[in-house]
Amino acid sequence: MKRYRNGEVWDFEMETPVSRDRADVILGLDGGAAATVCVCISAALPSFAGSLPNPFPVLARAVAGFSNHNSVGESAAKETIEKVMAEALLKAGSNRSAVRAVCLALAGVNHPSDQERILDWLRNIFPVRVKLFVENDAVAALASGTMGKLHGCVLIAGTGTIAYGFTEDGREARAAGAGPILGDWGSGYGIAAKALTAIMRAHDGRGPPTFLTYGILSMLGLSSPDELIGWTYADPSWARIAKLSPAVVSSAEAGDEVANRILHDTVLELTASVKAVVQRLDLCGEDGKDSFPLVMVGGVLEANKSWDIGKAVVDCITKIYPGAHPVRPTVEPAVGAALLAWNHVISNLVSDYGR
Repeated sequence: MKRYRNGEVWDFEMETPVSRDRADVILGLDGGAAATVCVCISAALPSFAGSLPNPFPVLARAVAGFSNHNSVGESAAKETIEKVMAEALLKAGSNRSAVRAVCLALAGVNHPSDQERILDWLRNIFPVRVKLFVENDAVAALASGTMGKLHGCVLIAGTGTIAYGFTEDGREARAAGAGPILGDWGSGYGIAAKALTAIMRAHDGRGPPTFLTYGILSMLGLSSPDELIGWTYADPSWARIAKLSPAVVSSAEAGDEVANRILHDTVLELTASVKAVVQRLDLCGEDGKDSFPLVMVGGVLEANKSWDIGKAVVDCITKIYPGAHPVRPTVEPAVGAALLAWNHVISNLVSDYGR
């Protein structure tokens, strides 16, 4: 077998037999500031009518660390991506010679130059015949709720946040997703950062007392708000800070006004992101009542005891756009990425057959 790229990560291929009747596969990868997931699926999946099978037939799944190049750097991000793709193929008993298509859906892919740079890198890893796609991670999240078809709007609210939409004729728009420094305040990071700020303001007298002080200090094993300074700057990575957001929800559910205001503001931020995308793409139609899927993805949008940020956002959106149809995907975004690639393979087969 030709070695498309040297490196220990692919050494397993020397021991993987390649038969002429091998089964072709597709790789879908979802990479962000919290984790990187790669799935391997069969390229010979049957067409789906109405809904995806549950459970979805995944040949193999591999998980690795962060791969947002804006957070961890491009070199570390590429290393993570390559390792997790190799692991997925190894677990599936396959290798690169069987790959038909690859779709990477990555946080931090915000410009065509990002896409082209990553595509150039992928071309040195896979055979020439492999179809390669690079998208923002929001695109795969949308596809996970629409069976791989790009239409409607997705709202992601996890470590980071973004709203992304497509029309049926291929126009696209996004809102937020530029990272915490540039205002992604509807994210888990944004919630936690506001909470840390509120604690420091309460501590020095600039703000009101808050249950957040006890909740977050207890969570971190710290005895004083002053210790938060060292804890925060020792490693200000987005995912590390975002992990504090459940303490904000707990404080809000206990009746803390500061925590409740943070969550109310989060709902408004996320609603504004969805509204911006819907308006720019006119997904709601001229009368504002056209139907479109609103795919909801991310831990921030999951329900808690009395606080349900996702439901609150949906309630706000459907009051403005009654045609919005909330969708909670039954498959993870990595499968959405694989379905994007699979749909492209299928459409090419149909096109070639019709010639």
